[in-house]
Amino acid sequence: MSWTSQLVAVLLCYAVCHPSFTKSRRRRRSCTSMAAFKRKRGGDGASDKKGKKGKFVVDKGEIPPETEQETQNEVTVPPPVSMGKWTNKERVLIFSSRGINFRTRHLMGDLRTMMPHSKADTKMDRKDKLFVVNEVCEIKNCNKCLFFEAKKKQDLYMWISNCPHGPSAKFLVQNIHTLAELKMTGNCLKGSRPLLSFDPKFDKEPQYALLKELFIQTFSTPQYHPKSQPFVDHVYTFSIADNRIWFRNYQIIEEDASLVEIGPRFVLNLIKIFQGSFGGPTLYENPNFRSPNLHRREIRLAAAAKVREKQMVKEIQKIKRQDAKEEIDNDVTADVFVTPDERKPVHIQTEPPAPKVVKKNKHKAFKRERMQRGRR
Repeated sequence: MSWTSQLVAVLLCYAVCHPSFTKSRRRRRSCTSMAAFKRKRGGDGASDKKGKKGKFVVDKGEIPPETEQETQNEVTVPPPVSMGKWTNKERVLIFSSRGINFRTRHLMGDLRTMMPHSKADTKMDRKDKLFVVNEVCEIKNCNKCLFFEAKKKQDLYMWISNCPHGPSAKFLVQNIHTLAELKMTGNCLKGSRPLLSFDPKFDKEPQYALLKELFIQTFSTPQYHPKSQPFVDHVYTFSIADNRIWFRNYQIIEEDASLVEIGPRFVLNLIKIFQGSFGGPTLYENPNFRSPNLHRREIRLAAAAKVREKQMVKEIQKIKRQDAKEEIDNDVTADVFVTPDERKPVHIQTEPPAPKVVKKNKHKAFKRERMQRGRR
């Protein structure tokens, strides 16, 4: 072996053992591995790569025992809203039948905005029975339902039901005012959880106690719901007045803890409470309820009675006038002012009248007489 070949072998060994050469080889290997990882996205390469670990803060404030260096280098990530505690799975289906007006449509939109745990569906045909709503709720995975039923394009009924076993309540909705119509100054966070305030009368009578439980389960947003916000900044109030339930929505102002109405607002007139969902035995029937058809009939009868009363007054006035005229004609003192009538004799002309004498001009006659006097 010559000395030149020995020199080349020594240089090669030196180059291989040099740290710069090893670093370049590592870079090449890492680049090739990254390229392979990019090519195999979602495959085995993705499972081999470990993600970054973050520390989640527990509610109780318990921190696992770790070294001081790791705790200093860790980045704390805020926990999710639910933290696996979303146990209340109440879901409300809000939809209506065909034939509703624009006001009802806006009211349904406002309720869906206020209730993040609600779901929507297409309008139901009028020919379908109400029991079909239970199947729709089962398909949509909902256990509560707010169903708006329109009749005669002017009457609106609302069903609140616990699907599919009941109970359910039917209301007549009156005096609807939507968010856009009221133009209130208040504003609350979308998806925030509300406080429910009830009138003390809800605890005194059994039918109102049942409705209170229905309202709580339907309108209250479940805690740790994924679409809800961890804030409480508005209040739903249910008050009883004039045998009706008045719904109002208020915002809580942080400065002075006062309330500002946001809307929507409406009045519920209870009709019946059923044991089942959209039917079944009647648990309670409101004796003070009058149907809208009967109310409109009473209005028409009252208007017709007013017209008949006016006609009777006119007839009575005519009769009084006739009676007054007869009394004046039969007045005894009227003969005092009667005087005999002086009748002139009737002259009948048998001869023709005499011709009229035409008078001449006086000025000309005077002039002639003066001229004749002068000639004499």
